[in-house]
Amino acid sequence: MEDWTAGYLTDVNYTYGVTRELTPSILSFASLVAGVAAPDVNGPLNYCELGCGQGYASNLLAAANPHIEFHATDFNPAHIAGARGLAAAAGIGNIQFRDSSFAEFAAAEDLPDFDIIALQGIYSWVSTENRGHIAEIIRKRLKPGGLVYISYNTLPGWASLMPLRRLMADSIAATTGAPLIRLDQAMAQTQQLLDIGAAYFRATLVEQTFRGMASQNRSYLAHEYFNPNAAPSYFADMAAEMRTAKLTYVGSAHMLDKIDEIHFTAEQLAFLGSVSDPIQREAMRDYILNQVFRRDIFVKGAVPLVPEEVQKRWLDMRFVMTSDRRDIPPTVYGTLGDATLQAEVYEPLLEALAGGPVTMAQLLGHAQIAALGWPRITQALTVLVGMGHLQPALDEAGDATRSVNVEKFNLAVIEKAKWSRDFEFLASPITGGPIGLDRLSQLFLLAQHEGHRDAADFVWGVLSGTDTHISKDGKRLETAEENLAELRPMFDDFSRKRFPILASTGIKPLPVNAISLSAAE
Repeated sequence: MEDWTAGYLTDVNYTYGVTRELTPSILSFASLVAGVAAPDVNGPLNYCELGCGQGYASNLLAAANPHIEFHATDFNPAHIAGARGLAAAAGIGNIQFRDSSFAEFAAAEDLPDFDIIALQGIYSWVSTENRGHIAEIIRKRLKPGGLVYISYNTLPGWASLMPLRRLMADSIAATTGAPLIRLDQAMAQTQQLLDIGAAYFRATLVEQTFRGMASQNRSYLAHEYFNPNAAPSYFADMAAEMRTAKLTYVGSAHMLDKIDEIHFTAEQLAFLGSVSDPIQREAMRDYILNQVFRRDIFVKGAVPLVPEEVQKRWLDMRFVMTSDRRDIPPTVYGTLGDATLQAEVYEPLLEALAGGPVTMAQLLGHAQIAALGWPRITQALTVLVGMGHLQPALDEAGDATRSVNVEKFNLAVIEKAKWSRDFEFLASPITGGPIGLDRLSQLFLLAQHEGHRDAADFVWGVLSGTDTHISKDGKRLETAEENLAELRPMFDDFSRKRFPILASTGIKPLPVNAISLSAAE
């Protein structure tokens, strides 16, 4: 019997990450910024994630978008078993998981046509044959007007890193034993090369990338360096491959990619303006930026929006802050370095946005904001979304329905925080997407949900039960008193800054005993 893994790493399960660009409302907003029509993400849709890994992202999106039917596939049965378990625990009824290969999924006859097909990173790790199967799935199953989101390692930026990948892969292949042990051995050997002054590491990005690997998730690194078919792609080649499935390039799903002023000099912009072919111009951008990773949106049948329609959709667009205003820096980072956010533009916007979800039309009701002018307002909102401090939101009419689903999902996730730090995202019924929240913050939220009078004491009880201690200045705190002394101000900071943001994004579980506690007090 042929090995079902086809050489792909299955001994180490993938991470539980969630990429916010997978969110339907983000993809819709990115298309709007590009001036291209996208499916209505507030209406019934079919969404497919190919290579869903642990299925955490698909489950989260399904919980936050109950009006959308989700289908997700990953050929690793361990991933799918876990994903189905989370779906069952959270009561998610609008998702189906399959442990299918891309070839099997392409041949399936019992699938609907999809409005959105998403691939996060997997395209860079699979064989040419599987890339062909992916193109066939898109050609066969994507509806006219449907979107494809695909992120991938890209050239020319990855060119200097390819020898590093080969070095690691060869070191791994020369050893035996458990995959993560072999990975550690390969990293140690590579570190020795760096330490003895190997000239290769003086190349652009190489030393910086290798040193950064020490803090990256080891399961992710295993999948990056164990898979024999991994290869980056030039944008022009990706566009050509998508063209075989009748797709047209829309733009980047990462909003800061759309802000030319923070990435290009005037001379570079003039050069790009002289390149008439849009695919070639995008490829030239990658050379100027030495692009390493792309997050692209393609559409099956591009329908440009006329200016009046663009304006109408912007006016109806709702936004919500996902960061405390005090934590938003006064600068944004681009290829050219830090660029200052103009106070006269961002201060009135942030003040208006801090009050909770608000539409563009409502923002324009503030005279000081309206006076800024349309181009500056739309650019500022795009920048804030790109920085991750602001999110496009779904229609208010669906908030109540989405909240019911989200509450069940979020409770299932924060219950896992009692023993795991893997699940670091909750679902927002306002944005229809992820909100990052680390284990400690989830435990603080669980303490509030369960009505514990002393949240820090509850959290310490959970942590100590799993032999987890707080670290301060790189030192593990051993005693209960030391840990509680750190946890109490952490909870105060969470209550003052983080909890209001969670509440404004619809994540607000109330204490089970709230009424009795109030009466007792």
